[in-house]
Amino acid sequence: MNFIETFRQGGFIMYPLLIFSVAVWIVTIHKILYLMKFKKDSKHYLDEASKIILSKELQKMEWLYKNCPEVIAKAHYAVFEDAISKDDYEARLQRRLSETNHDLKKNLWILGTIGSSAPFVGLFGTVLGIMGSFKAIGTAGKAGFTVVAGTISEALIATAAGIIVAVFAVVFYNYLQIKISEAAAEFRNGIGDMADQFKTLKIK
Repeated sequence: MNFIETFRQGGFIMYPLLIFSVAVWIVTIHKILYLMKFKKDSKHYLDEASKIILSKELQKMEWLYKNCPEVIAKAHYAVFEDAISKDDYEARLQRRLSETNHDLKKNLWILGTIGSSAPFVGLFGTVLGIMGSFKAIGTAGKAGFTVVAGTISEALIATAAGIIVAVFAVVFYNYLQIKISEAAAEFRNGIGDMADQFKTLKIK
């Protein structure tokens, strides 16, 4: 039995599960590529900003951030903007870092939602399959495996498909949560080091 035949035997409930599956892969691949680019860009701009600080040519910062991704630039700007007090500075920097973290997690809710709902969609297909079995028994006027085999097969396939989609969604969700936390922590530490570097320059 090939995939297409199995898919068809699962009934119409397989179509939303297929959409879920495609969405899981699209979100996962996009997020992995996005995180790779974010880490590469954040390291590049942190390195360049550090060089500018060491050279004491702070006027170059505006040029550096002109084409910098906003999610990175906003946290950098928080370091160089004048603050009323240390508390105001820390609060502003934390807000910018929080915005960065929020951006990194964008669309991750899709995986969480699919991971929690896919089994229930599969279960709904199971219920429909069982209902179909009883309808087949009523139509045939007798019970037996040959009477209910088709609908039971539909129910089991739908259940299995829902579980498989949910497992992939949860695994990718947890994996991306870890990678996002790592990227956010690395970025936060880099910003902190740059801020310390800038404070040292101002003191001098």
